[in-house]
Amino acid sequence: MKKCIRFFAVVIIFCFCSKNGFSQHQEESKEPFRPEHWLSIVISHAHVFQGRDIDGNKKVLSLPSWGLDYTYQFKPKWGIGLHTDIITETFEVEKHLESGGDAVVIERTNPIAPALMGIYKPNEHWAFLIGAGVEFAKEGNFFLNRAGVEYGAELPKGWEVFGSLSYDFKWNAYDTWILGLGIAKRLGWKKHATASEKD
Repeated sequence: MKKCIRFFAVVIIFCFCSKNGFSQHQEESKEPFRPEHWLSIVISHAHVFQGRDIDGNKKVLSLPSWGLDYTYQFKPKWGIGLHTDIITETFEVEKHLESGGDAVVIERTNPIAPALMGIYKPNEHWAFLIGAGVEFAKEGNFFLNRAGVEYGAELPKGWEVFGSLSYDFKWNAYDTWILGLGIAKRLGWKKHATASEKD
């Protein structure tokens, strides 16, 4: 129950920040908005606070991981996406128990965790994400909820670099904080060149 409360507390904080801390005024583009497709790759570390070391002692694990994301931005401030995290190691972690009892340690081998995400962009730099998915591994699968925040900076020719922080709450399993740095590419249409760019 405490883990569930912690997840929803994180979601509320993200929502509060998106409405208050980042509601900056943006100049409206003269060009009408067109839906955008984005592909991105993220190099990151997954932090597991319920981890175990080789001797079975409790340890905070920092595990190398990758993110492969597809995003469809259908409105200036709204999008959806399929965001997949891949941890590239085998590790042991203490499993959440619904009620009191002895700790249960489980092994996870290179888990892959795709999630369908809803995305809110209050301005051109910040994005807030929330969604659900499943973590797959040969030892078993876990349903998860994910909340995240990203800060991006646009580069020329449809590229963007961004930092990301996300929290995965895996029901009746374990939690993961993921901190990453990514690069994204807009696919499809190109923006029309301005008069100054044509000269």
